[in-house]
Amino acid sequence: MMAKLLKNREILLVVAIAVLLAIIALRFPAFVAPSNLARVYNDTSILVILALGQMAVILTRCIDLSMAANLALCGMVAAMLNNFFPGLPIPLIIFAAMALGGFLGAINGTLVWKLNIPPIVVTLGTLTIYRGLIFVLTNGKWINAHEMSDPFKALPRLVVAGMPVLSWLSFLMIALMFLVIGRTPLGRAFYAVGGNPHAAVYTGIDVGRTRFFAYCLSGTLAGLSGYLWVSRYAVAYVDIAAGFELDIIAACVIGGISIAGGIGSVAGAVLGALFLGVIKNALPVIDISPFAQLAISGTVIIIAVAVNARAERRKGRVILKKAEAV
Repeated sequence: MMAKLLKNREILLVVAIAVLLAIIALRFPAFVAPSNLARVYNDTSILVILALGQMAVILTRCIDLSMAANLALCGMVAAMLNNFFPGLPIPLIIFAAMALGGFLGAINGTLVWKLNIPPIVVTLGTLTIYRGLIFVLTNGKWINAHEMSDPFKALPRLVVAGMPVLSWLSFLMIALMFLVIGRTPLGRAFYAVGGNPHAAVYTGIDVGRTRFFAYCLSGTLAGLSGYLWVSRYAVAYVDIAAGFELDIIAACVIGGISIAGGIGSVAGAVLGALFLGVIKNALPVIDISPFAQLAISGTVIIIAVAVNARAERRKGRVILKKAEAV
């Protein structure tokens, strides 16, 4: 029984997070205080939302390197709308950011689907285009806190039932992704396409269209994250979330989402993001230099990829043994 539990990636991650917190608590007990852990989760909420979108794409054997650039462009547009039209309702601005994000994701999905361009090439190209568009829109200028309305900045920080709205929004996205992945034909198609795209065709699943919807989903969540990022930090500029796409992919990989597609879970993506969030919040507390933090994060990613690859090889050997037995 214990051996089976230890093979469960989600349980291993829960144990790893608990051990990590226990080690940190030995030196800094205040870090594991409930109020501080709530702050750590709140700091990680945007990464959680983005990891859920990336998970959908990776499940279909694709990848989205443009998520952070999508976030940046949508965040800048949201800030500009608020700056130009201060009376515009905040829900409308959020909807506009999500719609733009979904459209940018649809561009990625269309290029992958209709032109059959490798996803890494498509999203690397659109990453650069989206960043460039921010500069074209703003001429490199920033939108600072004093140029944003108070309601625009206040929403993510608004405390409801003891937690900020930012945290509640991440809980809502987790619940919705559990529903989409586990209870809808689209969620099942993600796994089928990633597990075996050729077999998926014979079951009537359109592989290209499924990947298109995965990119639309990731883009929509990136658009929502764009508003949340800009409003929470009260600043918008060209290099918002520069390099953050690596953290998003790392969260998925650590959570057991297979780069080869077809393997992973919502719980795994969330726990992977939380594991990374705890590390990033803890390392500065224990006085680790920024350069060492990068090295540690990179090491964790490599170990996670190695563990995933080993687990997938083991599953392959089991399948072959069963086939030989038959």
